[in-house]
Amino acid sequence: MSKSIVAALQIGALPGGKADTLEQILSYEEAIIESGACLVVMPEALLGGYPKGETFGTQLGYRLPEGREAFARYHANAIDVPGPETEALAGLSARTGANLVLGVIERNGHSLFCTVLFFDPQAGLVAKHRKLMPTGTERLIWGKGDGSTLPVVEGKAGRIGSAVCWENYMPLLRTAMYAKGVDVWCAPTVDEREMWRVTMRHVACEGRCFVVTACQVQPSPAVLGSRVENWPDERPLINGGSLIVGPMGDVLAGPLVGEAGLLTAEIDTDELVRARYDFDVTGHYSRPDVFELRVDERAKPGVRFIQD
Repeated sequence: MSKSIVAALQIGALPGGKADTLEQILSYEEAIIESGACLVVMPEALLGGYPKGETFGTQLGYRLPEGREAFARYHANAIDVPGPETEALAGLSARTGANLVLGVIERNGHSLFCTVLFFDPQAGLVAKHRKLMPTGTERLIWGKGDGSTLPVVEGKAGRIGSAVCWENYMPLLRTAMYAKGVDVWCAPTVDEREMWRVTMRHVACEGRCFVVTACQVQPSPAVLGSRVENWPDERPLINGGSLIVGPMGDVLAGPLVGEAGLLTAEIDTDELVRARYDFDVTGHYSRPDVFELRVDERAKPGVRFIQD
């Protein structure tokens, strides 16, 4: 069937850590079932957290001991992939019958990655994508992914791919994913700005695909009983803005602002053929005689052991 329900689950990482946040995700099981959604997209860094405003004790040229302690706490709150959290999420996918796409902080040894996980109701954890380019000071705490984690997954709603937050501003990454035939573009984020919504509409129109973007919601420092340097005490740290967009850039649902919730819309992948009639960015509208993109999908470990 070409028609299906897709959803963005707009929630935030909880101050109590990954166990509390996982319970929050699982608490939406009935809501997901009642919605009839066969795809649910959740925000960036949902499990593991997005430590907005944290400096990790770093100044240019030196690092303070308290920053190392902050990183140790952050590392402890990250998840192993696979691990107990992914098992619980696979169970949620199976019980709801929905593909799940969500952002986590993945622990790999002593390094952390901002990662998107893909779950299938029958097969469980089927793929992951590591953010290729952390933005700004995110590079202090997250490693960079490589071309080996650029999956497109067959789901009930169509072919599913993902780019995380400001990766969506990378035109060559978008081109590579378009060429893989993405039907539903999943964009976990913590970007609450109006400009982000403009970007999501652009991606949908450029790729002639459906876009589901899910943003975290985080209360203000005043509500949390904390203080974030250079951030107003009463302003929410992250204010949501999740939305669902059609392949001509039309907003189908949202934006959902300032509150948690499950945002849904019906999509019809038969619309994609009609949408690409006059613009197929890596098909008839491309100029391979002029432009060529090569994508290296080999894994790039820091150390290789070669034996006869």
